[in-house]
Amino acid sequence: MKRFSLLTCLVLALLTNSVKAAEVDIKPDVVYGHKLGLAMTMDVYTPDETNGAGVMFMVSGGWYSRWAPPEGRLGFFKSLTDKGFTIFSVRHGSSPKFSIPEAVSDVRRSVRYIRLNAEEFGIDEDRIGVYGMSAGGHLSLVLGTASDEGNPNAKDPVLKISDRVNAVVAFVAPTDLRIMVPEHKDRLPAYARFPALDLEMKLAAEHSPLVHVSTDDPPTLLIAGDQDTLVPVAHSKNIFAEFQKQKVTSELMILEGAGHGFRGEDFTRSIQATTDWFDKHLGKK
Repeated sequence: MKRFSLLTCLVLALLTNSVKAAEVDIKPDVVYGHKLGLAMTMDVYTPDETNGAGVMFMVSGGWYSRWAPPEGRLGFFKSLTDKGFTIFSVRHGSSPKFSIPEAVSDVRRSVRYIRLNAEEFGIDEDRIGVYGMSAGGHLSLVLGTASDEGNPNAKDPVLKISDRVNAVVAFVAPTDLRIMVPEHKDRLPAYARFPALDLEMKLAAEHSPLVHVSTDDPPTLLIAGDQDTLVPVAHSKNIFAEFQKQKVTSELMILEGAGHGFRGEDFTRSIQATTDWFDKHLGKK
């Protein structure tokens, strides 16, 4: 949600990690669909030695999704590519032009496209994870809690494919949009800065992961700071309680004193926990 604090963390990661370009093959701007005459794209990072699993990263903060030179994220993805994961850095239609329902539709399509082309990407179609930070965490949880098997009658072959994911990690993620939209009487004033949240209550509920938790959801790790004033830790606590009720494999990692953007040791711990989670649930067939 807060567009710059998490980006600062990315910069810190790049400064503290040295990666040789030869270790990872980058395919930039892979087109996974089109809308309004424009391409929907992602960057694909394939390590020299792969483990056969793929992890999607949701490029989203405040539901803004910006392009950046893909080489700049090598350091950020290093812990995962070192473990052999192929990374898909997915961009969606960005706010303010596009709203949350459209962003959700885009990332659903990206899962279907990756699964349809799993053999080409060198991954197992049943070992696909997703993670993201803030709005990216929200989109990751939407994919984890509200997926489908595709439409067998669709003319577009991509839409025939399931958009289910097999593991999720969500950093500081909004889980209940109903308390973030203008209709809610106790809405935090800060949310007025995010045009994507200008939703009717019905749409807010439809795209709230908290509403859709069920027993078949994939293993999910939630990471949050207990001093987050933009997306309070209650968002993660509430959905974790629902996961526990439904007996979904899940963990909640709360960083004491951390706000919406993690820095230093908090950031390092979070990235390591993310890598360990995907290694545990996706790393081995």
